[in-house]
Amino acid sequence: MAWSERVVVRDDVWLACRDWGGPGQPIVLLHGLAGHAGVWDVLAQDLHPRYRVVAFDQRGHGASERRPRDVSRAAYVADVIAVVDQLALPRPVLVGQSLGGHTAMLVAAAHPGLVRALVLVEASPGGSHTSGPADVGKWLDSWPTPFPSREAATVFLGGGRVGAGWAAGLEEREGGWWPRFDQDVMVRSLAENAQRSFQHEWGQVTCPTLIVLAQSSFIPEQEADEMLRQRPATMAMSIPGTGHDLHLEQPEILRTALSDFIESLV
Repeated sequence: MAWSERVVVRDDVWLACRDWGGPGQPIVLLHGLAGHAGVWDVLAQDLHPRYRVVAFDQRGHGASERRPRDVSRAAYVADVIAVVDQLALPRPVLVGQSLGGHTAMLVAAAHPGLVRALVLVEASPGGSHTSGPADVGKWLDSWPTPFPSREAATVFLGGGRVGAGWAAGLEEREGGWWPRFDQDVMVRSLAENAQRSFQHEWGQVTCPTLIVLAQSSFIPEQEADEMLRQRPATMAMSIPGTGHDLHLEQPEILRTALSDFIESLV
């Protein structure tokens, strides 16, 4: 892989970044909850010959600070701003999947002059889903950790590109392969999303925006329709035959859509 590791430190929390380099428009890639920067490797490798591409492990994830005290939405937002500032990424396009897309949306809403454009991959303002954190906790509890091998983890986590992408975030220690995050940190990171909708923040986004949804999307149809009603200039597309991890299933299609979107910016 052609990336170099960079470390950004903000308020004593260190963030591990994969800096792919490259010319042109900066792009910052934000993974979803319990993910890691490596889920973007295929897409980043295809994009960096034309664009300056950076992905990073968000707080509580991967090679970044594992147990940060603050896992509020504001903390995640401030981390993105620190990466943009410290790595000198002028007016990046923010691309986020799932919770990473939610973070990207909040950055664009609060700091309109900072962001050139926004791409939400299976992400939305959300709503008050009080069972969300508990459901995620149960899902993570179902992982039979430690996995005996990465291959076994790949099968359990969905197989194919999706399973391999998730399994790539594991680390080998203490007799097997373990997640590089703690369950309670993941659950706490969802606390605010379970309490309210961020529809108001969505309405404050002013930059060009592309929404990319899966055919079997986690985003309810009525929620997607409301997003487009509130911001009718938003571009939207759906990728057939995909699920929530469409960035792992169809990175080539996502790359084409992203490149076309960026080239359309004036």
